[in-house]
Amino acid sequence: MKENLLINESGIVNNKKTDPNKILPMRYLWARKHYQDGVANNWTPEEVSMQKDVEQWKDATCLTEDERRLIIWNMGFFATAESLTANNLVLAVYRHVTNPECRQFLLRQAYEEAVHTDTFIYCCDTLGLNPDEIYNMYETIPSIKEKDQFVINLTESIFSPTFEVNDVITLRKFLHDLIGFYVIMEGIFFYAGFAMMLALKRQNKMVGIGEQFEYIMRDESVHLAFGCDLINQIKKENPQVWSQEFQDEIVGLIKEAVKLEAKYARDACPRGLLGISTESFVNYVEYIADRRLERIDLPKLYYKENPFPWMSQATDLSKEKNFFESRVTEYRTGGSLEW
Repeated sequence: MKENLLINESGIVNNKKTDPNKILPMRYLWARKHYQDGVANNWTPEEVSMQKDVEQWKDATCLTEDERRLIIWNMGFFATAESLTANNLVLAVYRHVTNPECRQFLLRQAYEEAVHTDTFIYCCDTLGLNPDEIYNMYETIPSIKEKDQFVINLTESIFSPTFEVNDVITLRKFLHDLIGFYVIMEGIFFYAGFAMMLALKRQNKMVGIGEQFEYIMRDESVHLAFGCDLINQIKKENPQVWSQEFQDEIVGLIKEAVKLEAKYARDACPRGLLGISTESFVNYVEYIADRRLERIDLPKLYYKENPFPWMSQATDLSKEKNFFESRVTEYRTGGSLEW
């Protein structure tokens, strides 16, 4: 029976012939490129000034109650989501992806997730927020809890200590969980929040937090690119795993994810922001979902235009500004020489 066939044992997953300590010669150069992009985007939260944010947060007239609520909700979702992401990487994905250059990227990504977690510690401490409120929102806010639980359910298979990838069935489970982690969690569930926080930044409100969300989104765009390349490489090496039935299952999961993210967008920003309706955030989620579907060779579902073309600016890693007016985080670290 085809479903019981062994997987490609010379591929990217559970390759018994791979020496994980021997990174050269490299086989998957795209993994190396994503690693280099991550290094180029290196930053830490302490490099971003929060003085103006503190002043605005303390000024009762500067932010509306809706805006304060939106900020708190996004802080609450991302504070726990980043930890969930790091746990997936370290405890599950790294164990099964045996290729050394991919593992080097995963180590880099794990570090970046730690930086993101540190960002929310920095923001909470600087603004004097209640950590019990922020870090328990995954339990107290239904639309945040539903998103987190959806991802936990999607990735539960590979967290089992006895789980091994050794045939088409188990590889399909692993691929299912990778899609849940990279495409749904990092590729869809983060983006309404990103758009809300950067929309505030465009209004010159909470600019420090907005800059940090901007840097986080740049990191996540690289994580997403790596994850999709990893997923597509597994499909290429094991085409039998990508059955029509499995594709239909994935499309169904992405539809459900979009519904959950749209519900979160309406809950977190029920009356919209200045000049931006709540439904614009929902449309943005659907636009993003179509891009994610196409990235893993699945058909679009929503056919929405991008309501926020300015969002693409936040993922541009090579911004050019006046050197004497810019922070260190706006520059690539380390020059590269070509001989």
